[in-house]
Amino acid sequence: MQQDDGNGSSLPGGKGSPGDGNRKFVIVGQTGDGRAFRPSDWAERLAGVMSAFRPGRAGSRHHLTYSPYVVPSTRGGFKCVIVDPALRDLEPMAYKFVLGFARDNGLRLEPLDGGDEVASDG
Repeated sequence: MQQDDGNGSSLPGGKGSPGDGNRKFVIVGQTGDGRAFRPSDWAERLAGVMSAFRPGRAGSRHHLTYSPYVVPSTRGGFKCVIVDPALRDLEPMAYKFVLGFARDNGLRLEPLDGGDEVASDG
């Protein structure tokens, strides 16, 4: 079942919503009332927690880099995290954690199309 977050965006849970398919998506750090989500370093914190999840499960050798599956960035002037659905296959519980974080904090999920602009912080 697809849920509306009050901003016309979808939250995880329905077919066709970001996070359901095989395309990258963005968790945007903007609250329902249009303000920036706090703390201001939430994207880096979330990406840091996910840094151990990477191809080949080589997490311990890459402790100072972000996972390629959860990358902090900016979009439309707001902090965001780019999520690669390949994380779901590597570690389903980590993927559910990321989606749950977005849902629990009322953050928007948007599909990431090839031409979309984001600025990588990693």
